Amino acid sequence: MKTIRLPDGTQLPGVGQGTWYLGERPGTRASELEALRWGIQNGLTLIDTAEMYGDGAAEELVGEAIAPFPRENLFLVSKVYPWNAGRGGIFRACQASLNRLGTDYLDLYLLHWRGGVPLGETVACMEELKKEGKIRRWGVSNFDLEDMRELFRAEQGKNCAVVQDLYHLGSRGVDYDLLPFLRERGIPLMAYSPLAQAGRLRRSLLESETVQTVARRHGVTSVQVLLAFVLAQEGVFAIPRTGRVGHVRENRAAADICLSPEDLALLNGAFPAPAHKVRLDMI
Repeated sequence: MKTIRLPDGTQLPGVGQGTWYLGERPGTRASELEALRWGIQNGLTLIDTAEMYGDGAAEELVGEAIAPFPRENLFLVSKVYPWNAGRGGIFRACQASLNRLGTDYLDLYLLHWRGGVPLGETVACMEELKKEGKIRRWGVSNFDLEDMRELFRAEQGKNCAVVQDLYHLGSRGVDYDLLPFLRERGIPLMAYSPLAQAGRLRRSLLESETVQTVARRHGVTSVQVLLAFVLAQEGVFAIPRTGRVGHVRENRAAADICLSPEDLALLNGAFPAPAHKVRLDMI
């Protein structure tokens, strides 16, 4: 499996597990626990969640799922609401996430999106959480290039370890200027919704003759081609979300697909990166 190197040298698997919408329905809890645990047992040890997801229900699910596993073998990520990201809320919010996860530290804590709290204040609080041992490192989510430039102007803002943004074959705005900026600085992009969210766009990707041609070449599914495309990008790793073991198996297998230059040329031709600045997509 592809691995990603963080700025501090930590190596992570190229595919992790997202948890948006998980933990919210009692009837699917057993399946979701099984999926998360199967993923961990098969190398998908990075798990991404957030206090927003089900108002903490996803964190509670993750806490239950990881209980049988050694904590040091996992890489846990959570995210703080923008309105909790200042001195008056972030320490309480972080501790609440830790309590729901049943752990005493996060490997990565992200600002979920920009809000009214000055970035300098959020960064200072993140650095305090590091000193307290509550988090190992911090990053941001749903940030574009100008957001990153502003972040870097804050004291210790360059300590950002990861940027998490929406990125998939049909949504490539970050390719224009954000990804080159991050690559120059050794900061990886964590791609959320790498398989595209359900709807017309996802259907158009999965039904694309180009995607299906590449899938036939490798004897895989169109979904696996979408994930393999994201993983083929320098400095990018992915956190697809699913609550079913079968889909986790599919995602894990996609991590071993090696798309050829010809495959990538076909996909880039059918779904090109933008030639100009476009608004950052987010969901």
